[in-house]
Amino acid sequence: MNNCKVSTHERPLRAEPPPVRPQDSPPCEKIAAPAIVVASIMRAEGGTGIQTHFQSFLDVLRSRLRPCRLVTPFDARRWKVYSVFGLRMPIQLLSRSASVWWYRHWHEHFLAQALRRHLGDDKHCVIYAQCPPSARAALNTRRSSGQRVVMAVHFNISQADEWVEKRMISLGGGLYESIRDFEKQILPRLDGLVYVSDFMRRELLSRIPAIEQVPYVVLPNFVDDPGPGMAAGIDADLVTIGSLEPRKNQGYLLDIVAAARRQGTLLRITIAGDGPDRVNLEARARRLGVDDLVRFLGFVPDARRLLRRHRAYIHGATMENMPLTLIESLSYGIPVFAPAVGGIPEIFDDGVEGRMLPLGNPDAAARLVVEWLGSPARMHEAGCAARLRYLRRFESKAIGARLTGFLDSIDSRA
Repeated sequence: MNNCKVSTHERPLRAEPPPVRPQDSPPCEKIAAPAIVVASIMRAEGGTGIQTHFQSFLDVLRSRLRPCRLVTPFDARRWKVYSVFGLRMPIQLLSRSASVWWYRHWHEHFLAQALRRHLGDDKHCVIYAQCPPSARAALNTRRSSGQRVVMAVHFNISQADEWVEKRMISLGGGLYESIRDFEKQILPRLDGLVYVSDFMRRELLSRIPAIEQVPYVVLPNFVDDPGPGMAAGIDADLVTIGSLEPRKNQGYLLDIVAAARRQGTLLRITIAGDGPDRVNLEARARRLGVDDLVRFLGFVPDARRLLRRHRAYIHGATMENMPLTLIESLSYGIPVFAPAVGGIPEIFDDGVEGRMLPLGNPDAAARLVVEWLGSPARMHEAGCAARLRYLRRFESKAIGARLTGFLDSIDSRA
């Protein structure tokens, strides 16, 4: 059980405004804050980091009694939406790249339809788009200059690169270049950008210099406070959560477990998630002789509840912007092991809340993990540091308030 205590003085501090006396109030009517419209091509509910981000933000807005709503393609005429979306799988059997184009085109099309209806009567709002296609849908459907469009940069490098990692399109192919060009055209037209890591801000600036003129803020992903502590029973030493695809690199985690066994230590790991690599990963576990140490759970709703039942979280991705699962681990006071790629070094410090793992050297990575797991005192200190890091950097109310403030500053420029 994680019994570390965090002083209330170490929690995120929120400056309270000085009291306003009646005679200090200007004799004018109070201007209502603009509504915030979250626009996404994804479903309202789901387990992705993007869905968790916008749902957490909507929760913050509602707690502050701020006018807000979520608009998705599924708010359009449903019989049309489902009949068109249902054609994607047969198309994918013929051409994966064609199915990607179909997905992007029709999700944007139906989101634009839904936005036209929702934005028609609201001339003053901020549209918080969750990806480039949703940003273009918002830009093309807004009715006045009082409707500002801000986009969250959730993707890794480019959405084109993400589709390549999913093995849906080819690197350097026509659709790959088209998606990257699309981002170059859309992002400089926005009224604001929200980067969830400074890493992605640097990446995008190097590729799209025109966005330097777009107002921005760097704010990390955030999650609600679940409270610290582990469950009474522990299922395994390590847990990892995410879609089973090449970029997530779960095969490397199996190599680490195999290396630890060769070094004389049995590491048990739980892998939660599903995806195209599931069969290959199960075969790899058998080939490495560690299938008795690995538990594949498949897709698990609300998978973060698994964190309390493991001693540490381990991540092997070759590229990440701002992975939510690491932040969720910190919120529970659970140490993390992850490679220093993308925005991960912005989440925790090596040797404090966990360890940065080398990629391509499972023997060295296994020694780091085993050394830390073998020291209860060090794991306890790291767990306390993880919890404190979460409270200072990733707590939803504090970060949500800063995000709201940025969106309001963009509105004031109208």
